Amino acid sequence: MKLILESDQRIRLNADEQAFAIEAAGGELSPFHLLAASLATCTWSVLLAWATQADLETQDLQITVDWEFGGDPYQVSGIVMELIWPGLPPERHAAARRAAALCTVHSTLEHGTEVMTRVARPR
Repeated sequence: MKLILESDQRIRLNADEQAFAIEAAGGELSPFHLLAASLATCTWSVLLAWATQADLETQDLQITVDWEFGGDPYQVSGIVMELIWPGLPPERHAAARRAAALCTVHSTLEHGTEVMTRVARPR
């Protein structure tokens, strides 16, 4: 799989690559790219398992993730993930969307989670 940083607010995952790689085509790696990459790779792994069970090929699957900022406090205020899968039959599109929503990162982002920060003493 290859992750391509297309801009400061967009990544693309290509599933057809043999080895894992990150390509910085448009900008430098940021924490927001890593957030989007966690969503894309989690979704890819869920879709891979689903496609294997459904006897579907995934070599042409690409996943793009775009995000925007806003709000108070300032944060990632919206994420759009797109599955680009030319070989996926149209009658399987809704099932692929449902499968993608089973990704744990997707669920975490959609429903939120409590984050606690601690300052610890060195051991």
